[in-house]
Amino acid sequence: MATYDEIGTTYSTTRVPDARIQAQIDRGLGDAATVVNVGAGAGSYEPAGREVVAVEPSAVMIGHRPPGSAPCLQASAESLPLADGTFDAAMAVLTVHHWDDLQRGIAEMRRVARRVVILTWDATYGDEFWLTRDYLRASIEFDEARFPAIDRVAELLGPGAVVDPVPVPHDCTDGFCAAYWRRPAAYLDPAVRANISNLARLGDELDDGLERLRADLASGAWQRKYLSLLGLNEVDVGYRIVRTA
Repeated sequence: MATYDEIGTTYSTTRVPDARIQAQIDRGLGDAATVVNVGAGAGSYEPAGREVVAVEPSAVMIGHRPPGSAPCLQASAESLPLADGTFDAAMAVLTVHHWDDLQRGIAEMRRVARRVVILTWDATYGDEFWLTRDYLRASIEFDEARFPAIDRVAELLGPGAVVDPVPVPHDCTDGFCAAYWRRPAAYLDPAVRANISNLARLGDELDDGLERLRADLASGAWQRKYLSLLGLNEVDVGYRIVRTA
């Protein structure tokens, strides 16, 4: 989890929660009145109108939590400092790939809450997403090693776990890795890459691919190749909510 102590210093500038994704997470939380947000970061997607407690290991990320946000405990997912059955629901948003022990972290979520909602990414989509497939292939192997398989997450949630696709809108406000699928020039911005963990960690390994992307945008080659994307309002690029039934 030290990742965000290293790269989280400007996180809140590009990682603004998207209202459409927020709505889907809220639907997953159902009627839960009390929620613990595990790996909470700067507080993205914490629901309004519910009693929320956040848990986050990184002091840097805790420092980005806005005034008035939910109280936050500095702790890891694998060792939640909470009593059994304290919450109606536990949520985890784009964080499980940073955990040291997925099985233990999910077991902790199930211990403290009756419902679990996890937003994650299916890394097999790395070979389908134009950015990683055609320009930044180093990130595919990197992410396949980090992101747990969706089936594994569902298995750990127990029988009846539900997997919901999360379409990414073309103007998504949350700048995670595939958020700019229709805005390719954004990936050339160091400030954007700094707040996408895989791109930030790979750093110089991406230089050749980024230069090719820059050249293709300047020549119009990208626009010609991906013309079909420019007419879409949203796409499925592998983001999934995995939740207990």
